[in-house]
Amino acid sequence: MSNLLKIENLNYKKNNKAILENINLSVSSGKIIGLLGENGAGKTTLMRLIAGVNSIPEDVITVNGTTKKAAIKKNVSLSDQLGGFGKNTKLSEVIKFYQNVYSDFSISKYKEISQYLGLDNDKRLSGLSTGTLGKLVIALTLSRNTKLYLLDEPLSGIDSMSRKKIISSIIRWKNDDSTFIISDHYVTEIASLLDDVIIIKDKTIYEVSSVEAIQKKYHLGVEEYYEGVSEGSVTK
Repeated sequence: MSNLLKIENLNYKKNNKAILENINLSVSSGKIIGLLGENGAGKTTLMRLIAGVNSIPEDVITVNGTTKKAAIKKNVSLSDQLGGFGKNTKLSEVIKFYQNVYSDFSISKYKEISQYLGLDNDKRLSGLSTGTLGKLVIALTLSRNTKLYLLDEPLSGIDSMSRKKIISSIIRWKNDDSTFIISDHYVTEIASLLDDVIIIKDKTIYEVSSVEAIQKKYHLGVEEYYEGVSEGSVTK
């Protein structure tokens, strides 16, 4: 597997407050990775930096061999909660926006995923439950043909059945050479998907490890290991 994402000496401040410090990371292609950390640890910020949404020097992050922000954006699909759209916006209008903005957006793939998730594209955003909105976000994110998919809390506030549908969608529509980085509090539900985990603690990368290595070294599952790290009962 080739090196898809590389971050070198990333430091990020907001309002003169350090959010992330000395972040160094390499991610191979073809994996599903859990990005774990407490609330406020910087997971969302890191995803937005990788996707080129937040501004940093161009030589810090490399995705698929490029450091240019415009090129990186073509290689990264970041889940978006669609807050920029009015509540009365129809799903069909959101879809049209994605088609116009993202040249890699596949309408045929979207139709396939949306049908599987039971989405009604004639509805308006105001008429969607939290679970249905989550399904829409996943359908839009996965319908781009990119190398790196960043799913920020895809299961947050969503009912159990919708969570299962979203998880099965990730498995079903993942290409062999694409990489998923998933940040979520539902560690138990995503654990079975994961090849590796990245843990953010104290503003930096605490550990990057394969799930297999964690099981062999600590004899713990992903959730138990992460809880131990958070509580300080498990150390490297």
